Amino acid sequence: MRTGRSARPRPRRTSAAARWARLPTESRNRRSARLDTLPVAKVVALVLDEDRRALVAAARQRAAIARAAAEVARALGRGSRLVFLGAGTSGRLGVLEAAECPPTFGTDPDRIRAVMAGGEGAVFSAVEGAEDRAEDGREEAERLRTGDVLVGISASSVTPFVRGALETARRRGIRTVLVTCAPRPGLRALADVVVAVRTGPEVLTGSTRLKAGSATKAVLNAVTTAAMVRLGKAYGNLMVDLRQGSAKLRDRARRIVVAAGGVAPERADALLAEAKGEVKTAIVMARRGVPAAEARRLIAAASGHVRAALARRTPRARRARRR
Repeated sequence: MRTGRSARPRPRRTSAAARWARLPTESRNRRSARLDTLPVAKVVALVLDEDRRALVAAARQRAAIARAAAEVARALGRGSRLVFLGAGTSGRLGVLEAAECPPTFGTDPDRIRAVMAGGEGAVFSAVEGAEDRAEDGREEAERLRTGDVLVGISASSVTPFVRGALETARRRGIRTVLVTCAPRPGLRALADVVVAVRTGPEVLTGSTRLKAGSATKAVLNAVTTAAMVRLGKAYGNLMVDLRQGSAKLRDRARRIVVAAGGVAPERADALLAEAKGEVKTAIVMARRGVPAAEARRLIAAASGHVRAALARRTPRARRARRR
């Protein structure tokens, strides 16, 4: 007898709890199954060895990391912004990366920003449930501008706050990057570039502040450093756009001009004073024998790249060198 409906059983809906249990970042690590019985030295050795494994896994994602760096370089190069967004440890790593760029690379703090689920206070104290509010992530994505790049950071890849932001950003045509430690099907639908590091289960089950955090920090370091190098923020391996906000950094700036400009320390001090602290300008002044204004012109004509500025042979520069 026909009932009008198939006799096949309905598929069961997978609960959120069941999905979370299958995440690699929530799985148990066999190597640490008897963690509570190990002496302190062995716990330390195990944690560090798992971190090493995580960094090896991150290196396998170098092609995706390079694509993410290229996206960031393009955005910053055209005057747009880079925004890191995450919750918990992932969010704090984004805050750290954004905070370190201005002193290291001389970037405008408004151009490289971080958004933390739960607000600024959540950087220092956990705000319960903040990561579950997808609507907050969507609201943050609505504040993005055309040309910006959003880097969503989620160790598990399922954080509602991050997913909501990425989905809204993509709908608005904003370029997106997802950094996660839980490779799984469907991630390519979340972002233009997906960096999915297979770090595996943590030593302390579910504690992604451990090797997932280490791998994420390595990925973010690589993305920003590669992007900044592409934008001319380095000459060789020297940070030539650093901000001299401390005695140590002032000394570093002096040593950079000595090394790159081929001058004595006293001459480096004089050049930096004339260049108003601009390391790039002081280097070009030293190497090309030109005044600060001409050095700045050469650097601007070379789109901020010291090596290219030094290679430019203008009649004015040649006359200054002969003098």
